[in-house]
Amino acid sequence: MSGTIIAYNSAMLLYIHIPFCDSKCSYCSFNSYVDKFPLRRAYMEALQRQLDFELRRFAAGPGSIETLFIGGGTPSTVAPELYAPLFGMLEPYLAEGAEITTEANPNSATAAWLAGMRALGVNRVSFGVQSFNPGKLKRLARAHTADDALRALRDARSAGFEHLSLDLIYGVEGDTRALLQHDLETAFSLPIDHLSAYALTIEEGTPFAATPEVAHEKLELTTWLFDQIMARGFEQYEISNFGRYRSRHNLGYWQYKDYIGLGSGAVGFLKETRFYPTQSVEGYIADPLQIREERLEPDEITTEKLFLGLRSVVGVDPAILDTAQRGRAELLVAEGKLRREGERYSNPDYLLSDELALFILA
Repeated sequence: MSGTIIAYNSAMLLYIHIPFCDSKCSYCSFNSYVDKFPLRRAYMEALQRQLDFELRRFAAGPGSIETLFIGGGTPSTVAPELYAPLFGMLEPYLAEGAEITTEANPNSATAAWLAGMRALGVNRVSFGVQSFNPGKLKRLARAHTADDALRALRDARSAGFEHLSLDLIYGVEGDTRALLQHDLETAFSLPIDHLSAYALTIEEGTPFAATPEVAHEKLELTTWLFDQIMARGFEQYEISNFGRYRSRHNLGYWQYKDYIGLGSGAVGFLKETRFYPTQSVEGYIADPLQIREERLEPDEITTEKLFLGLRSVVGVDPAILDTAQRGRAELLVAEGKLRREGERYSNPDYLLSDELALFILA
């Protein structure tokens, strides 16, 4: 009808899950597979079908999508030409200057793959490096070498990527200050502006579940590691994330923005509802609109906002807390364990974030 005003959702995130992996790491519990490569083309076509549906469900309009993140699995196991139709569909919906990130593994992110993704519009790459120590890489069952990681980061810069990130894992049995120091020195010799440092956690159903002692985090070593990263000019803006550049996609999650989740095992969120496409790759290809919905209760949303806010620079709006919870938060302020900055509570020590959240919710 002429003159009809359409109410677009003006700001959202988009996550695309790629379930294909060139190897399965000993700690990995993600929805990823090393034996389903023949399904790649059909899977990427199914993503297009779900995207068409989600753009309408989320009322996406021109420029609505602020950030796009391609994760996995291993996105670098899928050729750029298979991503091209998705990018063609997305072009009208991407905001000007949108942050477009892809994860990649050093062994499969070839110079040609990186150049192809850059040509599609990807402007940020996050590499799963985990360590530059050969023994540690072997223990984690990583498929790449330290030299692969060095080559991949340098190829990415040559391809024109301005924003580059890498992941490191700590809290592994056998970690020493000297080992982690070498990892940091090598990482900071590369053209990165962001670093994620994750403590090894043991998940059910992973090879490490049979040897849980491999996860061996020491608070003193963790504190030292974080101090070393920040001493190199990378600000900590979440418990595991540091950088001269802050990932806008990460921040969007912690700010509780709406996000589309495409792919088998992805998760979407709109207002108070989460969406879960089927985890089966074959099932997803057969019907990408087989999506389970979960409506969150107000207290669940409060809990999530509290945990997310206290482990990041986002902080917590006192308005989401009830009277008793605000009282406990004010007690933490009085004890110097929280800060009140403007209209929000902020946490000066992210390593205590869960304990503080649980105290406020008690």
